[in-house]
Amino acid sequence: MASLGRRIGDLFRSLQLTLVLSIVVPLLMFSGIAIYIGLGAVEKALNERLREDLELVARAVSGPLSNALVEKDELVLGESLKSIFQIGRISGASVFDEEGNRVASLGVADSDVTNSVSAERVIASGELGGAFRRVDGESVFSQFTPLVGEDGRIQGLLQVTRQRSDFHDLVASSRWWAVGIWSVLAMTIILVVVLGHYRTVGRHVNGLMENMDKLAPGRWLLATPAAGPRELRQIHRGIRDMGRRMGDAEAEIEDRIARERALAEQLEYQEKVAMIGRVAGGVAHELGAPLNVIQGRARILARAGLPDDQQRHLKDIEHQVQRMTTIIQQLLDCFRHVPDSRRPLDLSDVLRDVLARASEDERCSRCQLETQGIDQSMPTRAEPLRVGLACLNVIRNGCQSARSRLRVTAHQSDDCWEIRIEDDGPGIAPEDRDKIFEPFYSTRPAGEGTGLGLAVVNSVIKEHGGRVGVEESSLGGCRMSLYFPRETGV
Repeated sequence: MASLGRRIGDLFRSLQLTLVLSIVVPLLMFSGIAIYIGLGAVEKALNERLREDLELVARAVSGPLSNALVEKDELVLGESLKSIFQIGRISGASVFDEEGNRVASLGVADSDVTNSVSAERVIASGELGGAFRRVDGESVFSQFTPLVGEDGRIQGLLQVTRQRSDFHDLVASSRWWAVGIWSVLAMTIILVVVLGHYRTVGRHVNGLMENMDKLAPGRWLLATPAAGPRELRQIHRGIRDMGRRMGDAEAEIEDRIARERALAEQLEYQEKVAMIGRVAGGVAHELGAPLNVIQGRARILARAGLPDDQQRHLKDIEHQVQRMTTIIQQLLDCFRHVPDSRRPLDLSDVLRDVLARASEDERCSRCQLETQGIDQSMPTRAEPLRVGLACLNVIRNGCQSARSRLRVTAHQSDDCWEIRIEDDGPGIAPEDRDKIFEPFYSTRPAGEGTGLGLAVVNSVIKEHGGRVGVEESSLGGCRMSLYFPRETGV
């Protein structure tokens, strides 16, 4: 979900740039090019008009000037040049012979055209020509017209010059003014697009993205309401609906996993109960009678007045028979279910009875026993003998592990009663805390434990809907907590 949000965020974060690059920039480029080309076309048209005007003036006086040049009549040449200034706005006029030497001149004009490409071209082709050039430091249009005699031979050249008009200069310079104005307009448009996008779209997208970044397992609902344009509100509603479905799916998956885990644990427990229950039943049935016979014969021999060394062997036999009988009984206790015998009772009564029995145990007589909170009313629903057996097993284990102190306390923990048994012994390593409830697993040396006591405890607590916790005690040893569901109305 987070990666999806980042991809959408990248898309919207590039929307401003996309708008500018794909729409605004092409429009501005086309408009700028159009303005520039249009101004160039206007300037070109003015140049063409200027050339045509000069060409008309030159044609009008080319005949008299040709005759005057042939006849070398300087007076006619002068008058003809003066008449050019009366026809139109002319800056200068000059007459050159066929070798390019100036014969007569008025105003702004070249003194020598022997090196002029335009002049050479006109002499060679016999056609009119001209170009912009600087003459006497001024920018003028120089029009060359061939002076043709009656015999059709080129006698010389007429140069007519004209300065750029004020309007022509304004149009030429206005091209750069247009570029400057266009640049300012372009920046203004881009700024308006960027700010307008942020105000109408961008800030809503940023807010949506901030909320989407907070989406995570267990927090699938958007915290803020939909805002912005219709499309963004639709996206917000879509993400909100998707988050709601994700939350429902996550809750359903977690519930299904919890149910499957509970069913798996229950199935595993039931399979283990069925398997070891059959073993325990078979052991009790097959070994019970032989053990009773062995124990009975040992007692008969003990009363026969045998020597002391033989009496010691008989006591060892009787002790081992008693140990085997205890193991069989623990197996039966571990896998016996009595759900129909549960009844409302007070755990404090069970604890007082268990502590009285524990005080008679030789293993507990050497420990300083501390109690706290066991006199309070702790209503629950349980089978008293099974609960007492579980508590007694844990207390005896604590007595056996303790160096000098054993503490038994009762607390209310949420909807359960917690019975804590703590000792100042060596404790239980974290890696062994899950294994100690397995049948026949023991942390004590061989021969000092059957590994069934805590299995009995775990079986009893599960029968009553509780749980067992193992942690480190504040006394330095092990703290074992038995949790029993609370019962109301007892």
